[in-house]
Amino acid sequence: MRKFSYIFILMFVLMIVSSQMAWAEDVVDTGDNAWILTSSALVLLMTPGLAFFYGGMSSVKNINNMIFMVFMCIAIVSVQWVFWGYTISFGPDIGGFFGGLSEAGLHGITPDSVSGTISTYTFVAFQATFAIITVGLILGSVEGRMKFGSCLVFIVLWATFVYDPVCHWVWGGGWAGNMGILDFAGGTVVHINSGAAALALVLMLGRRKSANIRPPANVPMVALGASLLWFGWFGFNAGSELAADGRAAFAWVITNTAAATACFTWVMCEWIHRGKPTLLGAASGAVAGLVAVTPASGFIGPLGSVQLGIMAGVGCYFACVKLKAALGYDDALDVVGVHGIGGTIGALATGLYCTKMVMGPDGVDGLFIGWGAEGFRQMGLQIIGISATWGYAFAMTIIIALILKYTMGLRTTEEQENTGLDLTQHGEAAYHLELEAVSTLKE
Repeated sequence: MRKFSYIFILMFVLMIVSSQMAWAEDVVDTGDNAWILTSSALVLLMTPGLAFFYGGMSSVKNINNMIFMVFMCIAIVSVQWVFWGYTISFGPDIGGFFGGLSEAGLHGITPDSVSGTISTYTFVAFQATFAIITVGLILGSVEGRMKFGSCLVFIVLWATFVYDPVCHWVWGGGWAGNMGILDFAGGTVVHINSGAAALALVLMLGRRKSANIRPPANVPMVALGASLLWFGWFGFNAGSELAADGRAAFAWVITNTAAATACFTWVMCEWIHRGKPTLLGAASGAVAGLVAVTPASGFIGPLGSVQLGIMAGVGCYFACVKLKAALGYDDALDVVGVHGIGGTIGALATGLYCTKMVMGPDGVDGLFIGWGAEGFRQMGLQIIGISATWGYAFAMTIIIALILKYTMGLRTTEEQENTGLDLTQHGEAAYHLELEAVSTLKE
């Protein structure tokens, strides 16, 4: 009888231990959770920062309109994400292309739900901020000529049919992630996606009249916006580790190094090419470096980040100065040159400089690290991801723009553009000047 008692006690202890072990697998790590909640706030701050960045670069008669369009991305995408955006991005995989609708309205997700070591609601919040800013990035290309109402509908449609599926491809269990295409924090999902969409949208809208292409209205505002973006980007990249660990700190340093290098490189390119350095160039260079390092920040080493920063500074500068003029598209605030080209440079550089030293033994040595077959294979995968994202985002944006063009109308009238969208679309000026100055602005 005593033997059976010992056996029963042993079985009971084992049951308790096993249940505690199972529970431990699903427990929220408070440090990780706090860091990702903080990162979510940092990334959300990037969208107002982007609004300042774009607003300062806009014509004085379109500042409010530009800030307003970007700001509305927070209001619209936040709600869209809860209703169906999250489940299309991260719901159960359907064919490798998008998630199912089982989690629409965040159905089945409770405060006790866990994703890895963080609350599922923390993950939902973090990923929502990425969706918000990606749509906002596109809007800098259309300064001074897109109907505000059409812009609001565009935000919903593009987030649903472009951002969410591409997000699922890479991060939600879709075909790109399963193939091994590397994108740590959004080179393809965010930057190539928005850059390709910007190119499609400006081609559909057409060029502005030369009289409506004006210098930036407020360069200090541009610098403020770039500073907020740089600050928030640490949540963007270091937060994408989804843990408060050494790799998150590593991504922080890699991000800052690439941004600083690209900032300096852009200024030097401008100084040599045009004869004078500008604050606008420094701000643009920093953003170009941040864009390019986004897909690589958790995969490459410090020296690789310096080389990546140089590539971004040179490549994005000449894309904005030379490529746009050569191809003739009217991308008002250089979304294609900074985000489309910068994201492409970063995605390619990820395949060149990724290293097992950072990624661990299950990682990959890039082409410039190992010079082996796996490096060539990874470069091939990166090219597939780049090409698929450029093609899909461009084609789908054309379709969305065509739908809007033949239903609501896409472009404002010539008279509205000449007067400025602040007054004609919203009835308010960015600056309350003297009456005479306002009259001049209307003219």
